[in-house]
Amino acid sequence: MNPFFFGDSANPLYGVYHPPTATQKQTEAILLCPPFGQEYMRSHRAYRQLAMLLNKKGYAVLRFDYKGTGDSFGEPEDASIQDWIGDIGIAIEELKHSAQVSTVSLVGLRLGGLIAAKYCSEHPGGVNKLVLWDTIVSGDRYIEELNTYIEKAPNSKSKYFDEQGSLHFNGFALTNAQLNELKGIDLGMLSLGVNSVSQICSSESDNQSYLKECWNAHQGFHYQHTAAPGDWNFVDDFGGILLPQQVIQSVVSSIVA
Repeated sequence: MNPFFFGDSANPLYGVYHPPTATQKQTEAILLCPPFGQEYMRSHRAYRQLAMLLNKKGYAVLRFDYKGTGDSFGEPEDASIQDWIGDIGIAIEELKHSAQVSTVSLVGLRLGGLIAAKYCSEHPGGVNKLVLWDTIVSGDRYIEELNTYIEKAPNSKSKYFDEQGSLHFNGFALTNAQLNELKGIDLGMLSLGVNSVSQICSSESDNQSYLKECWNAHQGFHYQHTAAPGDWNFVDDFGGILLPQQVIQSVVSSIVA
């Protein structure tokens, strides 16, 4: 496991490279596209375990932080959703160089899935496989989901939205500009340009069913429901971390298949 900075030296991104540990090395590498905010923190251990399991299968893996998030350069409010989509391209090139491969597949969790799919739609043929884990299926539906949590909260919406229209939730903020960018992304409307798409769900919902219906006719599409307890948006008093072993194994299987 090798932590490092990469990309533009004036605005570097932070990444952790996991070289393959198996004797037989794969000819493609895997980029893990993280979710946002509290979900990023709660998924950190799961992504680390996923990387190590893929290493044992011979895959090189890169975990990274988008601009203005985690340990990457900048502040979250200064980054755009399009910046984060571009960061995936920068990370892909870095991973190809580090692993000495020409083929990369993506895994995206929650908001990371939405961003990864948008990248694929803008760069057809640039990614081999796309694995979407509990993905957010559209910006509008994501905002509706957050609003549902807010409506259930004992305090008014004024606690969550500031005067500039930024949404503050679970200790992290999305600016009004970022929210407007997200509203323009709907996975069901995208043409991805990848060889295969896997939709891995820990719980079946109307949102996941919507995406399944949209992509069911896509050549190479695979849907799998692997039940696992937990809620990426819910944080208990102890800051609980999710480690859904069954789903992690399903993600590995969808890549190795």
